[in-house]
Amino acid sequence: MTRHTRTRGGLTAMVAAIAALGLAVAAAAPAGATPMDRATPSPTSTVTRPPAVAPAPDSWAMTPYMGWSSYSMQVYSGNPKWITADQIVAQSDAMHAKLQKAGYDYINVDSGWTDHVDANGRPAPSDALYPQGLKAVIDHVHANGQKFGLYLIPGISPDVYNKAYPIEGAPGCTTKSIVKQPLQQADYWKIGYRIDFGNPCAQKYVDSVVDQLAAWGVNFLKFDSVTPGSGVSDLSLDARDDVAAWSKALKKHGIWFELSWALDINYADTWKQYANGWRVEWDVECYCAGVALTQWDNIARLFPRAADWWRYAGPGGWNDFDSLDVGNGSMDGLTRDERRTATTLWAISAAPMYVGNDLTKLDQFGVDLLTNREVVAVNQAGTPAQPVSTSTDKQVWYAPNADGSYTVALFNLGRTDADITANWSDLGLNGAATVRDLWAGKDLGRFDAQFTGRSIPIHGVRLLRVTPQKNSTVALNDDAQRVTYSGTWKRNGGLEDPATAQPLQVAVGDSSTGPVPTPPASGRVVAVNDGDAGISYSGGWGQSGGRGFGDYKDDVHYAETDGSSFQYTFSGTGIDYVTELDESQGDVDVYLDGQLQKTVSTGRDAGQPRLVQQAVWSVSGLSNGSHTLRVVKKSGGYMLLDKLDVTLASLLKPDTAVFDKAKPADVSVGLLRDGGELAGITRDGTALKRGTDYVVSGSTVTIRAGYLAGLAAGTASLSFAFGGDAHDDVHATTKNGDSVSLTFRGTGISWIGPTAPDQGTAGVSLDGKLVKSVNVHSDARRTGQTLFSVDGLRDGEHRITVTKASGDVLRHDLFQYTVKK
Repeated sequence: MTRHTRTRGGLTAMVAAIAALGLAVAAAAPAGATPMDRATPSPTSTVTRPPAVAPAPDSWAMTPYMGWSSYSMQVYSGNPKWITADQIVAQSDAMHAKLQKAGYDYINVDSGWTDHVDANGRPAPSDALYPQGLKAVIDHVHANGQKFGLYLIPGISPDVYNKAYPIEGAPGCTTKSIVKQPLQQADYWKIGYRIDFGNPCAQKYVDSVVDQLAAWGVNFLKFDSVTPGSGVSDLSLDARDDVAAWSKALKKHGIWFELSWALDINYADTWKQYANGWRVEWDVECYCAGVALTQWDNIARLFPRAADWWRYAGPGGWNDFDSLDVGNGSMDGLTRDERRTATTLWAISAAPMYVGNDLTKLDQFGVDLLTNREVVAVNQAGTPAQPVSTSTDKQVWYAPNADGSYTVALFNLGRTDADITANWSDLGLNGAATVRDLWAGKDLGRFDAQFTGRSIPIHGVRLLRVTPQKNSTVALNDDAQRVTYSGTWKRNGGLEDPATAQPLQVAVGDSSTGPVPTPPASGRVVAVNDGDAGISYSGGWGQSGGRGFGDYKDDVHYAETDGSSFQYTFSGTGIDYVTELDESQGDVDVYLDGQLQKTVSTGRDAGQPRLVQQAVWSVSGLSNGSHTLRVVKKSGGYMLLDKLDVTLASLLKPDTAVFDKAKPADVSVGLLRDGGELAGITRDGTALKRGTDYVVSGSTVTIRAGYLAGLAAGTASLSFAFGGDAHDDVHATTKNGDSVSLTFRGTGISWIGPTAPDQGTAGVSLDGKLVKSVNVHSDARRTGQTLFSVDGLRDGEHRITVTKASGDVLRHDLFQYTVKK
């Protein structure tokens, strides 16, 4: 393996200088980009989330914010003190002249603005950077009709702790009394001590800092080195108490609260509860001072993060992709197509659009990208897009909008120009639609079932608005933003039935010319190689092939940076993490479905030989459903992934069979799911013919001897494919009275979902009136059932509500309505 490293000497020096000053909740340099960052597409996250009725979203965060952040230029210039008063004023004036009419109105100053504390231990602005006072700069920003932001981190510095400053407005409280004992690290850089929020004085200290910020006129706070996240997810650092305390203080003043960086998705509910935005990845900057602001790899790695996080964003809180560095081709580090693609990704993901360039030096192409009216409108609509699939580099992303249209992006992440097709059925649309190209501002016409973007350039994009036409139907999945829930609903949690497949291994032989065939090994354990498109890599990863050590398929993925991780979502009952054991490796933390399972050593003592294909962590006996494995590098020189062995649920009984051509006989297999769930049987991608090659009777499948006789001697693998819940997920509740609703414009509506033994009845209301009690109980679980349907409604706006009335549980999968225009 070759080491790939990136020096950050200037940043290290800045952190050291800050630490020496001993600032309370001091400004520190955000974590830099990690070595050889590589994006690998991932499946949509299946972390459960309760969409129960929550407090009203913060009024100041109903849409993603738009503005500017200083950090990219601090890195590019190689000068953390780039953020002088004159520079900030110049950026404010440039924004006012070039971008503000399009909606950009935040001027956010990152780390380095403070170099001392006041008499109460609160961070104070640098006199050298702001000789007329920081408030004068803030007043100028406000006079331009803009908002102003600053940066802080968790904790109390050693100097502020030791000096025991009296806390403003809190008699008897000092900055020493609020530090947790014994002393504990508070942040990634080991700058400060952890605060004890069990002490009431701690909240009063945070309140005093925020009161000071508000008095200056601060409208935004970036809070960096938030854990779990920021490269540390094992709870050895845990800033959740800090986040709660700062949120409480900031909400009183209506100040936007943004968390950074690479927040742990397993705590997404916490971030959404307390903050208005959260960084989902490592820094976008390439840390190549004077050369470029960013690079394509740092954009590409955001696609799997967007796929993981999209469902958590909405009014009040947004997924933050970091600075959008697309404003000047001479410094961005991206081609024109890549600049447009990055802007599109931010826009369709409803990510805050804040520019990282020097606003005084924007080129016209950059200005045109950032101010395109229709593209900005996509961002401000606040509906994050989701991918049809991330297992390809020709990706289709879509968002169902509140007005009934879809925003659709066709991304070419590959290495050659390509045609990319959006099939309406993949969006949930059945029928014709008109298409508009948003970047070109051009109507393209009516298309019956799909649209193909021709010759999309390498790393290029087409951005479309797709509008369903008369008599089309629109299906909205259970996690669509337009679908609203009241009560204690959760997504999945083992109550889903994903579409899946299981092989029937058939030993084929002829006892008249050779030995009697014997039952083969089960095919329920499936190897997933480290290069599989379903594995999502975060942080700094490389791939090493042709190793000659005996690894599975002779390759591995490797990471050198602590905090780097991989994640894989699977359907099954068990999984093995297979890697090497070597003296160059260390510990890893293993998480399953968001819970830390074990810290595993993958190292060996010096001088011991390398061991390959070692299952260092395994689990079995899981409930059949979607599970997510996440492994995080904790120590050592390297962390490796060779493969994952997934154990599929037992859906066939038996799951092996024997066919002797000398004594031909049909092979019968029992299904452990309802026979109606069998979608088909294939061998090597070729479908068997139902009724000819096999028949289904109830829950028994019989493979005809005539088909089996045509197979070559050896082991044949017949793949039994089973249908499942749409998108492999449902929302479910166990509480009577909980409800799910959709407001739509159309002439008909259907409620589609599973029936099951643990379900009972549900009431369906239209426009506030109960119209039917629906029995959703059955003797076996059956997916995709039309549970309620009505046509002939008056063309206009209607609202359907489904309310749980009885049974152990109620699942919701889809609403489908008919468009009448």
